[in-house]
Amino acid sequence: MSVQGKVCIITGGSSGIGLGVARKFAKEGAIVIVCARSAAPLEDAAAEMRGAGGTVDTYAFDVADYEAVGNMVKSVTEKYGGVDVLVNCAGGGTVHKRLLTTTPEDMQNALNTNLLGTIYCAQSVLPSMLKKKQGTIINVSSRASLTPGLLGGMIYGAAKAAVNNFTAFINSEFSNTGVRACVVIPGEVDTPALSKNRPIPPPESAREYMLKPEDMAEAIALIASLPPRAQIQELVIRPTMRRDTTEENPPA
Repeated sequence: MSVQGKVCIITGGSSGIGLGVARKFAKEGAIVIVCARSAAPLEDAAAEMRGAGGTVDTYAFDVADYEAVGNMVKSVTEKYGGVDVLVNCAGGGTVHKRLLTTTPEDMQNALNTNLLGTIYCAQSVLPSMLKKKQGTIINVSSRASLTPGLLGGMIYGAAKAAVNNFTAFINSEFSNTGVRACVVIPGEVDTPALSKNRPIPPPESAREYMLKPEDMAEAIALIASLPPRAQIQELVIRPTMRRDTTEENPPA
């Protein structure tokens, strides 16, 4: 099995894990719908994939905008007849990591992007999947959801833990409908977000031991490619080599 010919929506698709997944799916012959906030990097990514022979549509919006999410899914459904796969990669951390320094704005932004956007997208694609009696929803979480700490931070870890719970809820409510959901829980992935969201970014020497977006893409493609009778509900993927991050903890 593969994702060839499947209509696949990927959020956060202009960089990092989302871009890695989009490239993998496009290479395998999927109809790739790439979504992100900023239009320019989104179009650059799409042009690259189209140049390699991929079928790619783009939508620039914030996943925390409920109406925008609905409009995107409606447009995709009208054009292609439905949605086969949703990969929720959109997310992000906060610069403030500690409980007493995390601001209300930090909290709202983290919940909007990591949790509410994931829920909005799932709500929007589910009617199409239920109608077809088949569909796969893949939510990207973080190891911070399982092992809270200062690298991820208070609100990011809490939001991602809620994503884990939400994924399990989908499988509970929609059991025996043909819809399946999986949460992917990665360790450190070498993406631009590491430098953006950490007060003390990891040194370049550490990045070679981290997961790469293409590693995540391979795992997510496996989940999406399984026959409809099979389901992976949770996948934890971490670097083989563990590293000491003590000196990267943010100051109080």
